[in-house]
Formats: sequence, C-alpha cells, structure tokens
Amino acid sequence: MLYWLTTFSDGGGVFNLFNYITVRAGGAFFTALIFGFIFGPPLINLLRRRQGRGQPIREDGPATHFAKAGTPTMGGVLILGAVTVATLLFGRLDNPYVWLVLGVTISFGAIGFVDDYAKVSAGNTKGVPGRVRLLLGFIIAAIAGAVAIWAHPAELQGQLAMPFFKDVLLNLGYFYLPFVMIVIVGSANAVNLTDGLDGLAIMPVMIAAGTLGVIAYAVGRVDFTDYLDVHYVPGTGELLIFAAGLIGGGLGFLWYNAPPAAVFMGDTGSLALGGALGTIAVVTKHELVWAIIGGLFVVEAMSVIIQVLYFKSTGKRVFLMAPIHHHFEKKGWAEPQVVIRFWIIALILALIGLATLKVR
Repeated sequence: MLYWLTTFSDGGGVFNLFNYITVRAGGAFFTALIFGFIFGPPLINLLRRRQGRGQPIREDGPATHFAKAGTPTMGGVLILGAVTVATLLFGRLDNPYVWLVLGVTISFGAIGFVDDYAKVSAGNTKGVPGRVRLLLGFIIAAIAGAVAIWAHPAELQGQLAMPFFKDVLLNLGYFYLPFVMIVIVGSANAVNLTDGLDGLAIMPVMIAAGTLGVIAYAVGRVDFTDYLDVHYVPGTGELLIFAAGLIGGGLGFLWYNAPPAAVFMGDTGSLALGGALGTIAVVTKHELVWAIIGGLFVVEAMSVIIQVLYFKSTGKRVFLMAPIHHHFEKKGWAEPQVVIRFWIIALILALIGLATLKVR
C-alpha cells in the first residue's frame, strides 16, 4: 500500500525509497515484529480465558508434555495477523503473486483455526477429520496452482525447472497442476507435523522463509537470473516482503513460544505457514529446491508415513514414536536439545538450497 507513495516522488526524496523492494522488506519485517510484541500479550490472555484447558495433550506422548497442559493454542493468529498487515502495508497490491501467497496463507490458516477450535471445544486431539482437511487443502491448492500457471511466463507454464540446469525443463503438461497441489498440501501438513515442541517449527519456518525470500528476489530480477543461471519470473521479488513479514511475525511469536511456551501456534499457524512456503516455491519455480530447503519438514512427514505403513503391515514400529522429534525425546534427549539440533539441521539444509543458485 505504501508503494503508492512513490507517485509523489520526482525521482528523489523520502517517497522514492518505497520504490526499493529491500527498503519495503525491512519495513515489513519491523512492522510484523512490533505487531507481535504489541498484540502478543492481549491475544494470549484472550486465548487463556476462552480456552480454559488449552490445547489437548496426547495421552501416548512423552511424559514431559503433560506439564504443558493448559497452554493455549491458536497462537498462529498472531503470526498471520502480523504478516498480513506487513504485506498489505509494504507490498505492491497490483502484484498477483502477493495476493496468491497471502490468499493461500489465510485459507490454510482458516482450516487450521477450525481444526484447533474443534479440538479445544471437544477437549481432545481429534479435531476436523483428516480427510476433510486434506480435501479442503487440495481445493485451495488447485486454485492456487491454476493462478500460478496463469501468472507464469508462457515459456514456463506447466514446466518443472531442474536445479543447476537452466536450460533443462521437464514439461509436465496436465500433470503439473496435480504436482503443484501435492507440493502445497504436502508442505502445509509437513510443517504441521513438525510443530510438536516449543519453538521447534517456527525457527525452521523462518529460516526457510528467508531462503525462499532471497530466491524470490533473485528470480524476479533479470540481471540476477542471468548471473545465477536460474529462470526469470517477473514480479516474484515482491514476495521478499511477505517473507520478511513472516520472519518478523515469527520472531514476535517465538518470544512467547520459547520454552516453556506461553502459547502454541496450533494448526492455525502451522498449516498456514507450510502452505505459504510451498506456494512461494511453486511461484518461483523452485519446487525441487524446496524439498532441500524444507528437508527437515520432509523428514518429519516421512517418519509418520513410514511408521504408519510399517505398523499396518507388520504390527511393529520403526520409531519409538512419530513424528521423529518424539522418537529422540523417547531416547532421552531433552526437549531443548531436540529443538536446537533441529534448528541447526534446518539452517544447514537452507544453505545447501541456496547453493543450488549456480554462479556462472
């Protein structure tokens, strides 16, 4: 919104600063951060009053988790509010990618909100049936994928880009849309599965957002794409502002989610943030690189899939408990050890993902 102040600029002065994406990204970051600090305490107090017993705790989970009983959930509302306000203030509202990513974020957040509300109201961990959540997620992802294909340059529509090889494109044709749907829905649910310990999910989400934000900025500049040997997708640079807002809002949330957490993000936050990251990967044509950057989320999701399939076929378990972060808790790792070590892994994977931006 503030971008329109550039119309009052004659090529210099204060208003001209809003021409620069990096300046507006900085503004989005600090706006979202301040939003989190200001609205965090009243939101947490409101959630405590309304939820009473807080988020239900799994009875088969680690014994240490029972001490968290009574902690309110739906804290993802704080992150979504921060990133939405920051993006609307500093993003270019004539950019379709901004609305696309914001729309996916809010839509998945709505699914998560209903799920969290159902869990809190019933006092159990069931919530909205998984099939219903998946169906709604795939509908949102299908719409998002169709919009992304429409907005992409003609030569990239329906094409899957290969890391390291700019001249190699895999034409998926009609299969590209189902592929995009899997990327977005898979990302949303993978982040959701990762959100099981205080601070575990939000830091890797911020690391991934920063990485994808840098990629979006580079992909949106023709001079950078020539230098880095990646595909040029006009307009994606504006997503750096969304990513900066997500990082600012995430830090504001982490202030209250740090152990011992005063609030959980819940499905409201985890589904929304995962869906947003997957959508940015689709928009920037970095779906395969996203599998590296978000490798921690991939491992968390795969641990659940492996556990379920193996148990159904043999009656035995591969892991002491899934998702895999609970496996390490069961092995005796303290919660802060699991969280910080997973943060380190997320950072390493993000750096590997950035290394795919091959310099000529």
